[in-house]
Amino acid sequence: MEERQTLKAITVLLRASQSIQDVVKHEVAEYGLNPTEFSVLELLYHKGDQPIQTIGKKVLLTSGSMTYIVDRLEAKGYLMRKACPSDRRVTYAALTEAGRTLMSCIFPAHERRMDELFDGLDLADTITQLKTVGKRAEASKNFN
Repeated sequence: MEERQTLKAITVLLRASQSIQDVVKHEVAEYGLNPTEFSVLELLYHKGDQPIQTIGKKVLLTSGSMTYIVDRLEAKGYLMRKACPSDRRVTYAALTEAGRTLMSCIFPAHERRMDELFDGLDLADTITQLKTVGKRAEASKNFN
């Protein structure tokens, strides 16, 4: 790929990502959430109870930030901590009934909105291409 096209692709990708984040931020603010809180609730809504350490990795948060987000969502009554019965070192986050109710209210409209943003695109190719770029970038982090 020509250098100018590469740089343009990066700029377009970053701007598109920021625009999508802005849409999500606006949507979830109506419910008193920020995008990070929403992403944690969304993960739990779709995947069920998760170890808190795993959630941080899946939604790209440090352990300190993850603790803060879990504390906030717990204070809002949307999730609770549950001890792992087989390993006392592991704590799970689980949606409360209020959290499930909130997500069942928010998520269908969010999903429709995201479908509108991506309408007409060949998502299979886009996903494959973005994964390729991401893997190459990950592999290049060893700047030896």
